[in-house]
Amino acid sequence: MGGFFGVVSKEDCVADLFFGTDYHSHLGTMRGGMAVLSDKGFQRAIHDISNSQFRTKFENDFKRFEGKAGIGVISDNEDQPLIISSHLGVYTITTVGVVTNVAPLVKELYATHAAQFSEMSRGGINPTELVATLINSQPSLAEGVRYAQQKIEGSCSLLLLTEEGELYAVRDRYGRTPVIIGQKEGAIAATMESCCFPNLGYEVEHELGPGEMVHCTPDGVETVLTPGDQMAICSFLWVYFGYPASGYEGRNVEMARYRCGGALARRNPVEADSVGGVPDSGVAHALGYAVEAGIRYARPFVKYTPTWPRSFMPPDQKARELIAQMKLIPIPGLIQGKRLIFCDDSIVRGTQLRDQVKRLYDDGAKEIHMRIACPPLLYQCRFLNFSRSKSEMDLATRRTIREIEGDDADIATYRDADGKPYQEMVGRIRQRLGLYSLAYQRLDDLVEAIGLPREQLCTYCWTGEDISKPNGCTHGCSHCPSPCAATAGTVV
Repeated sequence: MGGFFGVVSKEDCVADLFFGTDYHSHLGTMRGGMAVLSDKGFQRAIHDISNSQFRTKFENDFKRFEGKAGIGVISDNEDQPLIISSHLGVYTITTVGVVTNVAPLVKELYATHAAQFSEMSRGGINPTELVATLINSQPSLAEGVRYAQQKIEGSCSLLLLTEEGELYAVRDRYGRTPVIIGQKEGAIAATMESCCFPNLGYEVEHELGPGEMVHCTPDGVETVLTPGDQMAICSFLWVYFGYPASGYEGRNVEMARYRCGGALARRNPVEADSVGGVPDSGVAHALGYAVEAGIRYARPFVKYTPTWPRSFMPPDQKARELIAQMKLIPIPGLIQGKRLIFCDDSIVRGTQLRDQVKRLYDDGAKEIHMRIACPPLLYQCRFLNFSRSKSEMDLATRRTIREIEGDDADIATYRDADGKPYQEMVGRIRQRLGLYSLAYQRLDDLVEAIGLPREQLCTYCWTGEDISKPNGCTHGCSHCPSPCAATAGTVV
């Protein structure tokens, strides 16, 4: 997924930039980057963080950088921030999101004979460079950002820092990812994770609305593009992605997870000796379940955190399974002869969970009941790519549905938690995983736990519905026969 942090200050900003960016390390595992504006221009560093933490890789850069403005990013894929020189001036830019229509956009830009792209190491186009090219095709930064938002399918939030030391923060057109502005005396910062603010001395000043663009200087924040009317923020931020101490749209992650666990306990009670969470994100769900059910909380598995990265990220399945096994260490005294409830954020492929369940039975568990904090994942995310699955058929649900009906199944019939197809699907997944019982969160309970109206949340991975496309627009504004009513942002 990725995350970013930017700052403009009256004093040197490098410490805030370094630590603020590091607070996004849970959001990306492949690349990290920082760019700082000094008296001599932009200083930049980009490092591979796939096998080493951000802080370790950037310690030397932290010591040598100096300046009063900068942006940083943790990314799953491309090198960034990029330094761009164009008719709009010299600036550095970083993006978070997924551009799903790269090929047609590149073709369209080539047709104008005014675009060229550097080649990525994997032979593709750097999406951040593509976004910059779209911006540069217009007469001003504001018009360029609005144009890019209209053309991009998927999602894109960004930070842009000019050589004059002006920071622009832009939230995705439908607000799929959060962008939050913080302020302290003499400095303004923009972040995706509000948890970075307290320890750096910032207070939340403003949460950008969908499609909103603001101009930041050390003296304050000015709106450049006003927010649109429609938001579809990713619900998975509260289920899994988000850091527990962060809040989006005024809804704290940890508290939402407690409520998720409580809803699971009310909806799917079972007698057990203890409740545990699959580390890390499952822990808060389990605590909420334990309190609501009146069953003690315990940790039959503990996670070894100092060195292992997130387990689902490596593209190779065997590597994911090895990492998952190495990270979790069993506590036999909490397992042998016990009836155990486990809460987890989701089931993607199910392979890691299957192996964990087997280990628990091998260690003497009597019963294992699994409670999942979100509905069954039926569709592959088109907006943030929270999983490295190459196809929807990697999903445990899709493989099970194919077993039941073949390749021509009506997937929509498996969304109804009270329907027979849903029950058969969940039953088969339970059997494959070797569980005594398996229950998923109902969508209405999840929405209530988050605390935002359903129409403001993206639930695509569970429902296949993209609620951000009103008036029949299902392909994005670049494909609409006329300007779409969903176009966000007005230059002010």
